[in-house]
Amino acid sequence: MLGKKKIAFLGAGSMAEAMISGIVQSKKLPAKNIIVTNRSNNHRLKELQRKYGITGVKRDNLDLINVDIIVLAMKPKDAETSLQSFSDSLKPNQLILSVLAGISTSFIEKKVPFGQQVIRVMPNTSSMIGESATAISPGNHTSVQNISLVQELLQSIGEVYEIPEEKMDIFTGIAGSGPAYFYYLMEQMEKEAQKSGLNSLIIRKIIAQTVVGAAKMIQEQDTSPEVLRENVTSPNGTTAAGLEALKGNGGGKAITEAIKHAAKRSKEISLQLEKNALGTGVIG
Repeated sequence: MLGKKKIAFLGAGSMAEAMISGIVQSKKLPAKNIIVTNRSNNHRLKELQRKYGITGVKRDNLDLINVDIIVLAMKPKDAETSLQSFSDSLKPNQLILSVLAGISTSFIEKKVPFGQQVIRVMPNTSSMIGESATAISPGNHTSVQNISLVQELLQSIGEVYEIPEEKMDIFTGIAGSGPAYFYYLMEQMEKEAQKSGLNSLIIRKIIAQTVVGAAKMIQEQDTSPEVLRENVTSPNGTTAAGLEALKGNGGGKAITEAIKHAAKRSKEISLQLEKNALGTGVIG
């Protein structure tokens, strides 16, 4: 079902590249069937074309007539202008995927012909290695067949979860932005470990393996994170001392606030765009 489809990414940023990388590596879709475009950065298009064997096209030269899936991957503030630029040329059978944080399916549906099929998608940058946690929320007119098609496509970049769209903001705060939280944690661990004089590359591998191991324990054990934490925490031991310091310095609160703030920002983007569409506000 997927092999002969053609897909166009409107936007050539890090998320578009992460998805392209995962799709190409999976070989579920031939690289020649993937097009990427942006406004004016020809160097970026050539770079992606060279790395992945896809087709880079200047936005002004893009022809969507033979494209089956159109992926909105530009900056959220540019979404309305971009939709207006090609809305009139859309065909009923073309499917629109949006990976834009805060952009609702209803917002997109108002900018395209009535009945156009739209699916909101929230992957993360682990798409690049086929390990994304990706959520999808279909719009009002999307067929079961196209939902299955998109699930097949996105399974090439990781695990896929269909969720109600009203839960997409919290998913964004947890999984869309989540990798950056772990990178920040690992960054702090690396900085502290370097003070010991251990080789930096060895330290990085140790930290990465520790995170991978903990993640696999969650995936493979029918046990909650709380129970796993308690199981490895001996009274008055080293882990207990570390956790006490983590809690005492606001570690738990910091994680909670990171998720809440990212989810809040996702909601704010949506509200700003809706206001702009009504002519009562300005996109920030």
